[in-house]
Amino acid sequence: MKKKKNRSLRRSHKAQVQDAQKAGAIPSFFVNYKTILIHLGLAVLSSILFAASFPNILIKNGLPFLAWFAYIPILVVIRKNGFLACAGWGAFFGLASYALFNYWLGTFHPLAGTIVYSIYIVYLAVVFLFLKLADFLFPKRAYLVQWLIWLAYEYLRTKGFLGYSYGITGYSQWRVIPLIQIASITGVWGVSALVTFPSFALADALKNWRVSEGWRAVVNALALFCNREKISAAAFTAVFIASITFGIVTSRDFSSFPKAQIALIQHNTDPWRASRAPAKWEISETYRKDLTVLKRLSDEALASEPKPQMIVWPETAFVPRIYWHNNYRDDQSSWALVRELLEYLSEKDTPFLLGNDDARMEPARNPNADEKHRVDYNAALLFEKGEISSAYRKIHLVPFTEHFPYKKQFPSFYNFLEKADTHFWEKGKEETVFKGPGFTFSAPICFEDTFGYLSRGFVRRGADVLVNISNDAWSNSLPAQNQHLSMAVFRAVENYRPMVRSTSSGQTCAIDPQGRITAMASPFSEAWINVSVPLTSGSTLYTLYGDYLAIAFTLMSIFMLLFGAVSCTIKKTSKG
Repeated sequence: MKKKKNRSLRRSHKAQVQDAQKAGAIPSFFVNYKTILIHLGLAVLSSILFAASFPNILIKNGLPFLAWFAYIPILVVIRKNGFLACAGWGAFFGLASYALFNYWLGTFHPLAGTIVYSIYIVYLAVVFLFLKLADFLFPKRAYLVQWLIWLAYEYLRTKGFLGYSYGITGYSQWRVIPLIQIASITGVWGVSALVTFPSFALADALKNWRVSEGWRAVVNALALFCNREKISAAAFTAVFIASITFGIVTSRDFSSFPKAQIALIQHNTDPWRASRAPAKWEISETYRKDLTVLKRLSDEALASEPKPQMIVWPETAFVPRIYWHNNYRDDQSSWALVRELLEYLSEKDTPFLLGNDDARMEPARNPNADEKHRVDYNAALLFEKGEISSAYRKIHLVPFTEHFPYKKQFPSFYNFLEKADTHFWEKGKEETVFKGPGFTFSAPICFEDTFGYLSRGFVRRGADVLVNISNDAWSNSLPAQNQHLSMAVFRAVENYRPMVRSTSSGQTCAIDPQGRITAMASPFSEAWINVSVPLTSGSTLYTLYGDYLAIAFTLMSIFMLLFGAVSCTIKKTSKG
């Protein structure tokens, strides 16, 4: 009786408020203001849950379980607002979530944070419009279409010039080893599909719930949803159990596999910081100190047991252009450093892989004689006895700061970027597979190991090992380095190949073919690690067929929106 009386009093109070509004006693502004604050709180909460599920400033590896319900608050906001308001909330969520998640971008480049945040303001505004459209077209099961739209968005935003993989939901699970094994079948997209589904389903289940109704009403709402959506609930449960079972059953012990022995060098320096020194002699002196550290760490690694088959230095670890200065010698201080390096390498019977600006004279690509027709490539160079035996040139460059292909269309903006402390590279064209000492390998450079298609291409061409060389030292941020590492883990799982990473300041490590980190150098320290990685063979479904699942999600979302729009039009026409 007491509970019925309380409910009756609540209904009576609500009716009184509504009557007061109609009579003008309570201005609608105050009611709207309260609603806006609630929705603002929900949007902020979703942004925090999203950012906290990945490596962050408080928890270095992130809290992966948060990702399973991170989008519930913002989906509630979408349901409660009209189209225009949803676009606004999408823009806010894009800014808030990426400002929290990628807070370190400002240290990469003054433009980086502004550009990325601006892109996601626009992206999420558009995506929220589509999510609201699904809510309008499919009043009964909008959550399924919204889920497909979100997965399509996660895939499409990795494509093209603006492609950027940071923040794909599946990457938040990088430490949940049994779960991420399905990436060998589906890529990261299968993990994203599993992790995001509860947010969309639960948001739909709670669409009519009010805080005033208490937590028992939450349980009732979930029970009603599962009863109404038996097929969806059963399918999700079955796929989740199957995924975990697959991960457990396929777990391997690689101790009996043949091994590649590789030493990874971490010299704990931002290679580009020296170039900003005021005097030329200071720049040269810094490069010399870096070379001294690299040589010392390499010698220590070579003296260790078992002896490494190969030494790996990070991206642009040695900054002076080796090929250019060795051939053209237009700067004596740089040539002296290159000569010292080549003499050192010529004395070693172990191959060295190192990152460098592979500058060449190519009049066809750079007709400007004043620049000596120089063209720069961000490259991984394999040295044997002091000679370059083969090279890989970075294919997927970082937009705006490494590459801007629209010089003719936007010449003023291009000139602005050139003057804004950027370093533009020419794009490489070949997916190089190096012939190492007893194994083959490919060397995705820094940002490239965040894209599945590149590592897949290397493995399809015959790479036994993925060797990533990176420089994240500019970020001065452990979360930034771990966010990068979280994506690299998936490249190993997707292709069932080991990956090693040599970085300027962290996370220098070895990753086995199932995504387990088997060795790690301490971040932000001068270090080397001598790692054994198993040599595996065979092709996974992902290696064979790539992003087929993500493409299917995209096509399905487009079809469902078109189907819903046509159905809605037909219904309105027939009624008219």
